Amino acid sequence: MQALITGGAGFIGSNLADRLLAEDHAVTVYDNFSTGQRDFLLQAHQNKRFRLVEGDLLDRERLTQAMAGHDTVFHLAANADVRFGTHHPERDLQQNTIATFHVLEAMRTQGVKRIAFSSTGSIYGEPQVFPTPETAPFPVQTSLYGASKLAGEGLISAYCTGFGFQGYIFRFVSILGERYTHGHVFDFYRKLLSNPHEIEVLGNGQQRKSYLYVQDCLDAILLAMTRAQEPLNIFNLGTEGYCCVNDSLTWICDHLGVQPHRRYSGGERGWIGDSPFIFLDTTKIRSLGWKPRCTIREGVIKTLQYLQHHRDLLLRR
Repeated sequence: MQALITGGAGFIGSNLADRLLAEDHAVTVYDNFSTGQRDFLLQAHQNKRFRLVEGDLLDRERLTQAMAGHDTVFHLAANADVRFGTHHPERDLQQNTIATFHVLEAMRTQGVKRIAFSSTGSIYGEPQVFPTPETAPFPVQTSLYGASKLAGEGLISAYCTGFGFQGYIFRFVSILGERYTHGHVFDFYRKLLSNPHEIEVLGNGQQRKSYLYVQDCLDAILLAMTRAQEPLNIFNLGTEGYCCVNDSLTWICDHLGVQPHRRYSGGERGWIGDSPFIFLDTTKIRSLGWKPRCTIREGVIKTLQYLQHHRDLLLRR
């Protein structure tokens, strides 16, 4: 495989780059380092089959040049700042939807026809069916992030039909693990370092969420791309269960040996667009022989341990 990874210096992308290189594939990382970390590519740089191109997805000319010679694109770059989407609504449009269009056009220009896309369980909005299958009724959008990702899915689907592309769309729950740089474990740990006696919890703490360990996520992606061969392949990725935000905070506090007073902001949502219940049906990906190796609790603790050993990441935001 000659793979190009957009956002390859980020959390999931850098782990994917290392995995592909270990399997003797050639990898080009395309990243503008707005959120990606150069440190995450230190291992990749040691491999002669690795190449880094520093560039922005909104620079279509540079992206098109970088696309030459590849056969597969893993499009992972995105604005993942879900919580503050309403503060800068154009950012999701530009960095998620327009950027995806640029990736597809660069592929079309260079004759690259295979793409894997990191979508999100947020595209389901606030569904009525749990666990939520890929065939759920078309959802009402509740976040700008989810809407921009759903638009990206639509573009990929149209390119698969119009230009003979093969697409793999992966609707993730929240991903945890090594090189994690944003999300609830990150936020809770940083707050507890600042004040171990009191912590603010957004919402009421009863929000039910599902999380998936990053290496389990990569196992699913690579297995699906080997075994599923339809023009368009859509998979939910998650665990068979979920936890409450309060549960995860308890695990974190127990691991750190602290018992802070919990101060809740109130309401069943932590912010505008925060779905109070995310639980995806993963029957389809499991039918291919995949199952996660880590429980949600194990993923939370692995993430926390990583952050404990890389506390410098807490200072980079």
